[in-house]
Amino acid sequence: MSHKRIPKRRAAMAAGGVVALGAAAVLLPNANASQDGGTPDDAAAAPRTLKAADASDLASRLAGLLGDAFAGSYYDTGEQRLVVNVVPGDDNQVIVRAKKAGAEVREVDNSMGELSGGARTLRSEATIPGTSWAVDPRTNKILVTADSTVTGAKWDRLESTVESLGSGMATLKKSAGTFKTFVSGGDAVFGGGARCSLGFNVTAGDGSPAFLTAGHCGVADDRWSDAQGGQPIATVDQAVFPGEGDFALVRYDDPATEAPSEVDLGDQTVRISQAAEATVGQRVFRMGSTTGLADGQVLGLDATVNYPEGTVTGLIQTDVCAEPGDSGGSLFTQDGLALGLTSGGSGDCAVGGETFFQPVTTALEAVGATLGGDAGGDGDQSGGEEAGAGGAGDGTGAGSADGSGPTG
Repeated sequence: MSHKRIPKRRAAMAAGGVVALGAAAVLLPNANASQDGGTPDDAAAAPRTLKAADASDLASRLAGLLGDAFAGSYYDTGEQRLVVNVVPGDDNQVIVRAKKAGAEVREVDNSMGELSGGARTLRSEATIPGTSWAVDPRTNKILVTADSTVTGAKWDRLESTVESLGSGMATLKKSAGTFKTFVSGGDAVFGGGARCSLGFNVTAGDGSPAFLTAGHCGVADDRWSDAQGGQPIATVDQAVFPGEGDFALVRYDDPATEAPSEVDLGDQTVRISQAAEATVGQRVFRMGSTTGLADGQVLGLDATVNYPEGTVTGLIQTDVCAEPGDSGGSLFTQDGLALGLTSGGSGDCAVGGETFFQPVTTALEAVGATLGGDAGGDGDQSGGEEAGAGGAGDGTGAGSADGSGPTG
């Protein structure tokens, strides 16, 4: 199956994205380790220049090293540095350790425990369709968002809950659109009247070819085809939605199906080498069967979304646009790392908005699959590695309240 049919109205955007991806293929291999040019002793104390994936690995190590002093982290794209939030305490060596590891250190007021506690309060007191929350390590606060349906008593309840967290713990903003799942379009797949997008080809635990898509697509129908009204080519094996994720494993009916580990941009493909954790501040690309290629950055991790169909936890929050039909589509980096599957959000690709993604690593681990088929031999990766940088340990939330069902 071709991995994307890009509508003509999106062709200009997609073409621009292809140029960016092509440039990255040349530049990114040179963006490793330290590029500061100092002595080894200097490099040990100065922030290192890192790729986003390397920054995510460093953040994971520092989270364990710093313990309770660690208060999240994010990637500074402009400086190509990992910024680590640290809560000062009796042990002044935590800052020294973080700096020696190569991170830029920033002292903050709110600990990760306090932020996670605030997220739990929101979950118990303000689980309102049309709302979301996620820890933003750049502000060291919880970012709470309400869509256009949250008005009257619902808005008052949300606002009072945010105020109860205390000054400096959270920010509340309005979104012009409504949160919803994007069931409708990588490659378009069709099932039961719904249109979704293929996320990534994978190998199931028994070695058979399969693909990942959104869970709300998987629960919409159990048989999927690659053409509207066409014969089914794949059957849902596992699907999670709502709850602890939004993902589905769909097995190809023909065991001889070629399932390359790549994303098709129309006139070129991006080889997907492995699954990785997203990092706040990281530049990312999304491919969907409705809108084609779009890009943006990661805003938060471990987000909770309150859709009309129910609450979904553990998502990636971004400012990448999406529209109905893009559900299940791939979120990836310019150097070929698989990050997520499109879940839902608000807005569209004319005005922008927020979009949430299911982490690929979590989905792979849950369904027992490995990334990709046989598209060159190397790079089949399971997604169990933990390398998150920043975000709330308890989760965040975003809700859909327009009442529509999955739109793909």
